[in-house]
Amino acid sequence: MFTIYPAIDLRGGRVVRLKQGRAESEIAYSDDPAATARRWEREGAMWLHVVNLDGAFGENNVLNTVALKNILAAVQIPVQFGGGLRDVDAMRRALDLGVKRVILGTVAIEHPDIVRQAIDAFGAERVALAIDAREGIVATRGWVQGSGIQALEFGKQMRALGIPRAIVTDIARDGMLRGIDAAAMAEFARVTGLRVIASGGVASLDDIKNLRRVEATGVEGLIVGQALYTGAVELREAMAVISDQ
Repeated sequence: MFTIYPAIDLRGGRVVRLKQGRAESEIAYSDDPAATARRWEREGAMWLHVVNLDGAFGENNVLNTVALKNILAAVQIPVQFGGGLRDVDAMRRALDLGVKRVILGTVAIEHPDIVRQAIDAFGAERVALAIDAREGIVATRGWVQGSGIQALEFGKQMRALGIPRAIVTDIARDGMLRGIDAAAMAEFARVTGLRVIASGGVASLDDIKNLRRVEATGVEGLIVGQALYTGAVELREAMAVISDQ
């Protein structure tokens, strides 16, 4: 089933959006992440995508932990969560709080053995990969470091380890409202064998329609952030686009 994931990016306990992952581009949209989560659930969301930006940047994330707990208490729909989950214990803590699926990024590049440990501990369906790429190269540490690793090759390696799905982000498009490259997302799914949740640049309902057209390749959903918060896309309208499935 094709799924739309409203994004809730947390920094200092607030809901923010960044452009191309740059910390200095931060725009705060809400001081009440739980209220934001309730809004998206009320407007039809079936999942939420929550990111701990402070954790991804290696900064203090106590306020974001509180915000995550409040989100989980506020909604009934499942939450996938990532940002700074660099060991199995951190993943377990998130899952114990009520997170449905953890997202692994930097740790998968730096310590792929931990990916296997996570799958063994929690099951493959509770673990997703974040592949954040700039010009085809995976970025790490909150997108501030280049890994030198080709995104497609990395995706194939992780699929071989047992990871079933990946959130694939085109960093150059993220937060820029430039539209998603549906053909590139479809190619990524075909080449790697991963189920792809597309991310980065949703600008209009046409992006959703274009991704639906390549769903058969393994593109199973998309994350929408900036477009929702600016009003470029209304969630109820987006959900109507996929309601015929």
